[in-house]
Amino acid sequence: MKNKKHLTIEGLKEILRIKASMNLGLTESLKIVFPYISHKVRPKVVDNNIKDHNWVTGFTSGEGCFFVYVVRSTSTKLGETVRLKFQITQHIRDSELMKKLITLFQCGRIESISNKLWLNFVVTNFKDITERIIPFFDKCPIQGVKALDFLYFKKVASLMENKAHLTKEGICEIRFIKSKMNKGSSSLGDLI
Repeated sequence: MKNKKHLTIEGLKEILRIKASMNLGLTESLKIVFPYISHKVRPKVVDNNIKDHNWVTGFTSGEGCFFVYVVRSTSTKLGETVRLKFQITQHIRDSELMKKLITLFQCGRIESISNKLWLNFVVTNFKDITERIIPFFDKCPIQGVKALDFLYFKKVASLMENKAHLTKEGICEIRFIKSKMNKGSSSLGDLI
């Protein structure tokens, strides 16, 4: 576009070929208008090992999520239990990268989402979260809004380590923390 090639037919076709190879590809209406456009061949990744942990931190900032769940439970006195979940989502074409996350973190699993186009790298085991996930992001901190979600996630994990989730007051505190997560908030006030 900087060189004004998008103003030519060939430039427009090249842009459409690139778009066809990205994310969800061309929309149905673009496929009708430009039926002869095929996707551009994506370069083959020869070495897909994760060499820089800070790359994973940035990747998580864009594609990851820290979840806290308070769910019903028949096996606890309070009738509720708390669960933590760390997740990164990617298109199925990046399945090899997702497998590398298991190798890097030495934990987790890959889950296919119902439409089969997306995969989740998921960690739910409490010990893995406290001994692998939290220390990783303490060492390679997330920047931006997702950093706050991580701090909330870490705070809930700490409460759980101290058995606060087994008390009514602890569950209330965890619910309060959970209510502030994944909303784009920018205040660290109660965590400092």
